[in-house]
Amino acid sequence: MAEASSVNAGSDCEEKGPEELSQESARSGTIISRVKLFDTMVDTFLQKLVAAGSSFLFSLQEEISEIKAEGNLEAVLIALDAIVEESKDRKEPAWRPSGIPEKDLRSAMAPYLLQQRDALQRRVQKQEAENRQLADAVLAGRRQLEELQLQAQARQQAWQWGLDRGPLLASAHHSDVQLMSVVAT
Repeated sequence: MAEASSVNAGSDCEEKGPEELSQESARSGTIISRVKLFDTMVDTFLQKLVAAGSSFLFSLQEEISEIKAEGNLEAVLIALDAIVEESKDRKEPAWRPSGIPEKDLRSAMAPYLLQQRDALQRRVQKQEAENRQLADAVLAGRRQLEELQLQAQARQQAWQWGLDRGPLLASAHHSDVQLMSVVAT
């Protein structure tokens, strides 16, 4: 805080409140970090407290330092400064709630829901393509099965035909052999 006091030495920061300081810096285009602004506010408050004749100035300074350390206030204020700097380059205004929760929720959720819908559509298309491939494989398998069944039926018929003709052929062959043996005798 001594650093902030030395920065403000010789200026009229002690006479102006923190709100006036931030408004004045915004108008003049100079950038005062929020950490320095906070330190200036604390110093101004403490100087006014001393002027009023308060005797617990030291303990109050310690408590403020503890609050800054516990809340990591300096890092938070620096991060806030960085966010403000980044937002200066934006041309479109930042999002603000409309006051109608349903509308705000819809506008916030719409991009996410559209992304999820697109992802699901891609997944469905992929699954449908896989299903078509599997259906084609099933049809090819059925055709092959029909061909095998036809081949099996043809072999079975050929085998049965051979069995049906077999005894006749054998008896015919046997009778020819008997005729030959009778003729030979």
